[in-house]
Amino acid sequence: MAEEINSLEELNQAVSGTSAAVETEIPREPVRDDLGRAYATGKRKDATARVWIRPGSGKVTVNGKDVNAYFARPVLQMILKQPFTVAGVEGQFDVMATVKGGGLSGQAGAVKHGVSKALQLYDPSLRGALKAAGFLTRDSRTVERKKYGRAKARKSFQFSKR
Repeated sequence: MAEEINSLEELNQAVSGTSAAVETEIPREPVRDDLGRAYATGKRKDATARVWIRPGSGKVTVNGKDVNAYFARPVLQMILKQPFTVAGVEGQFDVMATVKGGGLSGQAGAVKHGVSKALQLYDPSLRGALKAAGFLTRDSRTVERKKYGRAKARKSFQFSKR
């Protein structure tokens, strides 16, 4: 049976004794391949992006095309640049991404998620800023499936009394 704690001082001693073991956290190490690149997979809706980053001039290639050609809308280009802006490393990394599935909006979100994960693997000191901005969390919102007896996921056929 555990010892009884009768005062606040005893409680503080008991808590401080156990927290010393918890506070020993292993520092994160950079994860890079032989070519000096960091790799990560990003996902959003039905899109999956495989992303490689390496130090460079800020060139972004998606599926073999320039980012301005692949994501023509300025909003999608802005989504891709967000992780670099938050981390404060604009124009310091080259990105090479391959994306499959989903539409353009989901693909842009998948590349953003992959770039964020790759940045924190390349330089673990950037993790705090990216995590605070919510870029390391996979956005789990997807399209709801269609149900039987319904027109769409929630829409019903018109009700007829007679």
